Amino acid sequence: MRQMKDYCQVGLDLTSQRLLIFAAALALAGFYYDGKFAAILTVLLIASELYDHWFFNRVVASRKTDHEAARRLLPWLYLSTLFSTSLIIAYSVGIAVIQGPTTHFMASFFLFAAALFSAMHSHYVMHVLVTRLLCFGGAFLFIPIRDIVITDAPITSELWAHLFTSIFVLTFVIDSSRGYLRVYRERVAQFDLLREEHEKSKIAYKAKSEFISTMSHELRTPLTSIRGSVDLARSGKLGELPEKVAEVLDVAHRNCIRLLKLVDEILDLQSVESGRMRYAHELLDVCQVVSDTITDTEVVASDHDVSVKSALPDHTIVVRGDKQRLQQVFSNVLSNAVKFSPANSEILVSMQVSDTRVRILFRDEGIGLSEDDHETVFDRFTQVDSSDTRKIGGTGLGMNISRQIMSAHGGRIHYKKNDGPGTTFIVELGRAILSA
Repeated sequence: MRQMKDYCQVGLDLTSQRLLIFAAALALAGFYYDGKFAAILTVLLIASELYDHWFFNRVVASRKTDHEAARRLLPWLYLSTLFSTSLIIAYSVGIAVIQGPTTHFMASFFLFAAALFSAMHSHYVMHVLVTRLLCFGGAFLFIPIRDIVITDAPITSELWAHLFTSIFVLTFVIDSSRGYLRVYRERVAQFDLLREEHEKSKIAYKAKSEFISTMSHELRTPLTSIRGSVDLARSGKLGELPEKVAEVLDVAHRNCIRLLKLVDEILDLQSVESGRMRYAHELLDVCQVVSDTITDTEVVASDHDVSVKSALPDHTIVVRGDKQRLQQVFSNVLSNAVKFSPANSEILVSMQVSDTRVRILFRDEGIGLSEDDHETVFDRFTQVDSSDTRKIGGTGLGMNISRQIMSAHGGRIHYKKNDGPGTTFIVELGRAILSA
């Protein structure tokens, strides 16, 4: 059924080319040989093309792929093949009969072109190809043999040369047909292999996603419990803690937070990849969202002896987006800026506003990123410093997730290297158009 669909689709694609060839051939026949003969063939051609157009569309539009469906359509396909093939043979043999015994260049050339056309485009269905080649081959041999019989030509006659040339041309057409058929079968085999591998990849990817999602959820519950217990112990409500025990609990607290963040990022990544991440878009004051994120980051910044300053507009800038997800993006950028900034440095958060766009700039005085590191920065599970001795922890997922979130908002996130030390990350959003 797939081979039949391929054949019919090619037939539809080549309709214009086929009609142009027929029109030119019929015009030559009508002008140089017999107008009535050409007119009759024109009527038959129109009938043949109308039938082919109906049948080809029927097959291409069919949703059935089983062998039984193909078997029911085969008689209609054979009828199409015999109709169009007989039309070409009638044209060529008719021209040869009108010409009388000669070399029949025009008739032979048209048959050769039709046979080669079949070799190139009928190999999708083996029965169609064989039928066409047998019919064209018979016509090829009939024309010179008829001339030889009528004239009782001796072996030295040019008519015999015409016969031998026809045989040579037929072998060329047959060899070409085999070549096209071999290429098509190899292509089908490769396509089947790719489809099989694609299905295997889909199954493996689904299994991997389900495994990661399940493990992440299973890890989150005990981690939350551990963090709650550690926080309770650190609070002193269970009794005063020795200094060394408090230090150990601080380490445990930091690593619990780190692991929980890793779990959250993996779950977010799975949601993005599977298309299940949901966004609650609403009208937001982006200045307020940025200010809230700065406030939430001040504790972390203070622990790193880094100050965060803001230079935001004192009026409302409205965007449409998901507040929680935008805060996630801003928090990722700010947290990275804090982690990679030296002590006693400053991070400046500012905003550039135009009629249609809002650009939030996070300028730090850290290590500075090269423009060549752009793909590394935003790729998943990668860090600019990926060495075993790197001091800054992280999963390498935050920026990749941020880019996905900004894409879902119709915005973008990128960065540029400062003229001095550090890097400026830029988050761009479209301004909301408010009706009067």
